[in-house]
Amino acid sequence: MRVAVILFNLGGPDKLESVQPFLFNLFQDPAIISVPQPFRWMLAKLISSRRAPIAQEIYEHIGGKSPLLELTTEQANALEAECSDIGDVKAFICMRYWHPMSPETVANVKAYNPDKIILLPLYPQFSTTTSGSSIKDWLKQARKAGLTAPTVEICCYPRESGWISSQAKLVAETYAKSIASQKSGDPKPRVLFSAHGLPKKIIEKGDPYQWQVEQTSAAVAEMLDIDGLDWLVCYQSRVGPLEWIGPSTEDEIERAGKEGVPLIVVPIAFVSEHSETLVELDIEYGELAEEAGVPAYHRVPAVGTHPDFISAIGSLVKRAFQHDGAKNGTCISGEGGRLCPSTHTECPWTDKAA
Repeated sequence: MRVAVILFNLGGPDKLESVQPFLFNLFQDPAIISVPQPFRWMLAKLISSRRAPIAQEIYEHIGGKSPLLELTTEQANALEAECSDIGDVKAFICMRYWHPMSPETVANVKAYNPDKIILLPLYPQFSTTTSGSSIKDWLKQARKAGLTAPTVEICCYPRESGWISSQAKLVAETYAKSIASQKSGDPKPRVLFSAHGLPKKIIEKGDPYQWQVEQTSAAVAEMLDIDGLDWLVCYQSRVGPLEWIGPSTEDEIERAGKEGVPLIVVPIAFVSEHSETLVELDIEYGELAEEAGVPAYHRVPAVGTHPDFISAIGSLVKRAFQHDGAKNGTCISGEGGRLCPSTHTECPWTDKAA
């Protein structure tokens, strides 16, 4: 049986000249800027042209391009090996805002002629702005191309055991190094679970992302089983004038500096290294920590191809493989049915029988 697994991620520019069109694609997405056309097009043009020089400078710090495609390819190869026992499994990469995007990936999948398609966002926590946008665009392009193979969507997996254990093991390694480097009497490090932020208005509309990030963080903290662990959830990457969810990672770094507390920062919503880990967390926030007087600043690596994480997404694929996908749009979560409280009306299970 031929199974196509579609791995969704944000994407990133493959050279400095790609930065502005990448940003334009990002801000053209109605899930990001919810104004009608042609105003969204005009706003996307304006914002991308203004932000491009700043973003190009960011990418210059990491070789002039995003490493996301290469890292996602490594994850795809590892996933294929993990799932080799269920048939001819081929993982295809589908980026939202830069190549390979939905139209070309749909064409490649159609040429593969699969018996079943499994949609797997590399976003463990669901948001309308990430997984929701990617899957919606995929389904639109698949219909347009006449790709009709039975399809199962995996909407989210914020508490999937292998995802949690991969994070916990990486945090534990960094925590042990931090403790080993401390002087007698120094306070124990504080763990900041840092996730990409969102405007408050998106959460207030019923987006479950913040709740799911908190679920992931609590599960990792529990698995760490460190007596008196000092931890909290915070949010990074704020842009624009809107009020965003908090607390902000920057504010928590400054607070730790005032309190003289060492920090361990965990990218709790990212599964791969990219500009927001390699530049924002490592360079920008590292400099902020030094300026704020944080006695020690450590950053936990993204899970990447950690065996536990690959095992986790492999288990998700195998569960989806066993699920009846005869009706396109069939959706499962990492726990089978709905896991978000009913107040989160943007959860993809809102209109489904959980």
